[in-house]
Amino acid sequence: MNERSAAEAMLAEMYSRAKAQWGNAIKAHWFYADETCPGCQRPIDTLKHRGRDALSLNAFIYRERGVLIGYLLCKRCAKHIFDAAKQHPYQQTPLHTTIEQNLIAAYQRHLAALDA
Repeated sequence: MNERSAAEAMLAEMYSRAKAQWGNAIKAHWFYADETCPGCQRPIDTLKHRGRDALSLNAFIYRERGVLIGYLLCKRCAKHIFDAAKQHPYQQTPLHTTIEQNLIAAYQRHLAALDA
């Protein structure tokens, strides 16, 4: 199984859990498969976690559409978010806002391409 299909399988599991928790508020899921980070547009790369290479798989709910959007971050953005979470748990950073805006725009482009 390659990294992308592994990430998509994990997103399917996240979707099942979100659907169970939030019911009809979650209507679909979509994986942002671009090779660039939605936070900074750098290439997606691995980070070290417990001495092993890892990818930072994340998801957020695009509430307007009820879509769980999965995405990968570069190590720089992932580290920024991890460090911020230690300092201020459960608080969104400006980077979160940037990521969400970029993912919503990418999802809207995806929908437009389907309609074309």
